[in-house]
Amino acid sequence: MNMSYTTEERGKRNTLSYRVFFKNSEGIYISPFHDIPMYADEAQNFFNMVVEVPRWTNAKMEIATKDALNPIKQDVKKGKLRYVANVFPHKGYIWNYGAIPQARFACIFLLTWEDPGHKDTETGCCGDNDPIDVCEIGNKVCSIGEVIKVKVLGTLALIDEGETDWKVIAINVEDPEANAFNSIHDVRRLKPGYLEATVDWFRRYKVPDGKPENQFAFNGEFKDKDFAINIIKSTNDYWKALVSKISDGELNCTNTSVSHSPFMCTKEAAQAVVDATSPCGNADPVPSDVDKMYYYEKK
Repeated sequence: MNMSYTTEERGKRNTLSYRVFFKNSEGIYISPFHDIPMYADEAQNFFNMVVEVPRWTNAKMEIATKDALNPIKQDVKKGKLRYVANVFPHKGYIWNYGAIPQARFACIFLLTWEDPGHKDTETGCCGDNDPIDVCEIGNKVCSIGEVIKVKVLGTLALIDEGETDWKVIAINVEDPEANAFNSIHDVRRLKPGYLEATVDWFRRYKVPDGKPENQFAFNGEFKDKDFAINIIKSTNDYWKALVSKISDGELNCTNTSVSHSPFMCTKEAAQAVVDATSPCGNADPVPSDVDKMYYYEKK
């Protein structure tokens, strides 16, 4: 079933109050983490992607997994809004960056969630307690909260401070060049340098914050499409246990559509969650140092 989604901004952009809430086609507030199907088209293995960060931007926006209805908000560290640094030659995020949400098929509810208590059999590390991340490589610069249909092409296994953090490489199926991309090899052939830039970006993006370079499983090699799809599917049971309260977790599972979940709420309760936040206001300016470019010798 085709569904459309809209977003509603609350608070002031570039401040701690900023939130992006989601509504379904009936105008009911929903969780992008729990209420949007994982599959856009299961027969073709097309997945939904919730865009958190548009390409070339720096604000570290993400689905707030611990907040009711899981709106998108800017990540905070030590009381300050987080912006990703520009490590030469990269400016901001070099793809549309986001997450794969819940999957719902034949009344079976699933989700792509990396369980921090489960040791990954491929990497030997535990999950990072977040939805699986997606780097969308199409031509369009998307918007915060946009829900797009993507074709998975491969994946990269980042080891971020000892945790498995899968980075799925995908392309918007509406992209005019999408038909030419069917594997990770097509990315290497048709967008030469993009995969190498992706590894470099993830390796060095935390260095300006005083942290060491990140490491990768499989020596930083990308795994193919089938491997990536299996990784996405393998995380589903952990989410199903979480949203059904079979296992305990720190994530907020408030939703409006998962009928077997004890966390399902009414549309009135969802409305109350949104009403409790600040109304939308004029954006604050972005700090001037966000445009600073960092240079350092690669190790």
